[in-house]
Amino acid sequence: MKIKNRIKGILMITASLLAIMFFINSSLATTAAKVVVETGNLREEANEDCKILEQLSLNEEVEVIENLDGWYKVKARGITGYLRTDLIAINEGQEEAETASTSVENQNTQTTETTENQETSSEQVEELKVNDKKYITVDTKLKIVPAINATEIVEVKKNDEVTVIEIHGDWVCVQNDNTKGWIRKDKLGEKEEEPKQEEVKTEEPKVETKIAYVNSDTVNLRKEPSTSSEVVANLTLNTEVTILEENAGWAKVKSGSHEGYIATSLLSDTKKEVTTSRSSTGARKPVEESKTETTMTTSSAGTATGSAIVSKAKSYIGCSYVYGGSSPSGFDCSGFTSYIYKQFGISINRTAQAQYSNGVSVSRANLQLGDLIMFGPSANSINHVGIYIGGGMIVHAANPSRGVTTDTINSGYYNNNYVGARRVI
Repeated sequence: MKIKNRIKGILMITASLLAIMFFINSSLATTAAKVVVETGNLREEANEDCKILEQLSLNEEVEVIENLDGWYKVKARGITGYLRTDLIAINEGQEEAETASTSVENQNTQTTETTENQETSSEQVEELKVNDKKYITVDTKLKIVPAINATEIVEVKKNDEVTVIEIHGDWVCVQNDNTKGWIRKDKLGEKEEEPKQEEVKTEEPKVETKIAYVNSDTVNLRKEPSTSSEVVANLTLNTEVTILEENAGWAKVKSGSHEGYIATSLLSDTKKEVTTSRSSTGARKPVEESKTETTMTTSSAGTATGSAIVSKAKSYIGCSYVYGGSSPSGFDCSGFTSYIYKQFGISINRTAQAQYSNGVSVSRANLQLGDLIMFGPSANSINHVGIYIGGGMIVHAANPSRGVTTDTINSGYYNNNYVGARRVI
């Protein structure tokens, strides 16, 4: 009799567990979600090396069918395939199903979390309200559901502003730009003052002023570094000038009260010896420097330097992000890099994936100013590109909310998705 009762109890427990598992799986059957990266690869199987069925765009809606280990089985554009869990976020109102599926696994983990992570003052709990504007107090990551070992969606930085959407115990659902996720209350607070960027910014190396001399009979001092620019003055042989800066075959100089540009090939460090001739009477005619200057202009790609490319790229910080854009009115990532190199007479491919075939490969340890750096799940799935500016940083057209900006490649998304670098100068 006891054996029968025991068997009956086991069968009832098994049936209950099967019912719970059925509820969890079915709750995801029609879960809606959005893509949280610029390009998400929908794959044929839950494997990074398998065939890509479609490339989904940022904020595109998908239907989650099943939650696998690190992957979601989804339906998008009428196609069923697999996306990594870090590429999408469950929409508002859908989190309850995810919470139900993870709460069973994480119950013990949550109860053993350290006291340090659980500390939240009573004053903070009372003050925190829905729609409050708060700031991240430490670098951390938003989670898909309010659980310690839940899938992480996106990295957030110290002093990033977020909006409180929902409060659940010691967890808070917040909105960061176009992304929502869960974070513990003790990760929120007031903005901390940091040193101004100007105080820690590394200054661009400056060319020291030096003395030079005109090495042709008469040359044109121009208003701008171009052979078609207005002539400010005519300088004669051995006229002393002060070089203020040099760039792309031109020197900005000062001579007396005049300031303008001269081709560097028309200047020398020392005076030129003058030989007199009886036939050399009359006024000298200005030397036509257009041939020399034109040669320099057309060959500027060969003289382009990494620092010049970086300087040019950084001058567009703050420009808008426009998908498919390749001009200062709006750039996408590869449109920005191709535009910058075009300013130096260098043509590269238009897309980030295609630019990976330009130039020569460079190891991460040997990066130099102006190198192209590619990112993505693999070398065959590159979805982003930027220009290396030194110090472990890139300048790039990031996304619609940030536009052209700078980021580190030594942590977060760009560290984890680093594919390789190419040198084209």
